[in-house]
Amino acid sequence: LTEHLISKETTKPYSAAVQHPFLLAARSRKLDSSLLALWLSQDRIYAAHAYPRFIGGLIAKIPFAAHHGIRSTQEARNQRVLALLTFSLQNVVREAGFFLNAAEKFGLDLESWKERSATRAYTAELARVANWGSLEEGLIFLWAMEKASSAYTCSWTLTPSSGPHNKSSSQDGNAELAINEFVGNWTNNEFIKFVDDCRVVVDSLGIERGSELWTRAEVIWDRVVELEIDFWPEIGEELLQNSRK
Repeated sequence: LTEHLISKETTKPYSAAVQHPFLLAARSRKLDSSLLALWLSQDRIYAAHAYPRFIGGLIAKIPFAAHHGIRSTQEARNQRVLALLTFSLQNVVREAGFFLNAAEKFGLDLESWKERSATRAYTAELARVANWGSLEEGLIFLWAMEKASSAYTCSWTLTPSSGPHNKSSSQDGNAELAINEFVGNWTNNEFIKFVDDCRVVVDSLGIERGSELWTRAEVIWDRVVELEIDFWPEIGEELLQNSRK
């Protein structure tokens, strides 16, 4: 299923998410610290508030039953899903703390920004899936989000011609240092394994090609790509928000 979704054409092309102007500026280390702070303030809302509620909703949907034997297939599957979701919750709590520490360390103001409409749309979709979707749909949504996050790592990563010692590529030293730290956070082996664990769980759901759930999975992937594209702030958006303060 996951291979099919990645290869599927989406309403908004996936390339628009991984090659967004914000990411290209981050990769070349030409991102202004104010715009980085705007993005980080929105990602903190997602990570500290919406994501934990989403994961909590999925945990509540795990179909534990007393009649499942301790060594039964159903119990093993449920425990595997629980382990994945509890790890994701622990990881996002750590990441939310990491955001705050990085903001303080590099002087990024997270308090002065209004919640963007794209942030509200993303958090609303998380709430909708957690409250009204099935566990399977929630797990597909989780994999889609984390798969997108892992793909962005390449966009944040230094190009051969750029780096901390190439000052001509950077307009803002604090932003450059912060981005370097973010890249280190997202390229650790633990996160890479987590994304792959999400894939394994989704592919083990046994969703058959052509089924209703298969079709819903395609809709979920399409929607996540759309949300991810819109979540990146536009270059200059921070100036517009500042002018309205």
